[in-house]
Amino acid sequence: MFRGLSQKVYDLTGINVYLCHQCGICSGSCPLVKSMDIPPNMVVRMVQMDMNEVLNSKTIWICASCFNCTVRCPRNIDPARIINALRIIKQREGVYAVDLRKIEKLEELPQIALIAASRKLTG
Repeated sequence: MFRGLSQKVYDLTGINVYLCHQCGICSGSCPLVKSMDIPPNMVVRMVQMDMNEVLNSKTIWICASCFNCTVRCPRNIDPARIINALRIIKQREGVYAVDLRKIEKLEELPQIALIAASRKLTG
């Protein structure tokens, strides 16, 4: 049923990305969408289209896993979990975009930013 990237995402999450009908509510709900190079709905679309370029996007590392997209999705798809699966795929290739040891002025950052950054290190 699945192939390529959608199969990898399904294996990690159990989510059928083909259920997404691109309404864009996830992107409209995302507080960080302006910082992303690809909005969440397009990330899902790129997975549907087996476009591996999505793995090189800034978006998968910027997502704070706030789950606004997940809560508001009318199809009960979990875009945050899909993005997390893409991070895991990159981490299994040995790519890590966040190194907490190199962050300066750690005590000045919002706690949610630190939590989101540390989540990106688990896979």
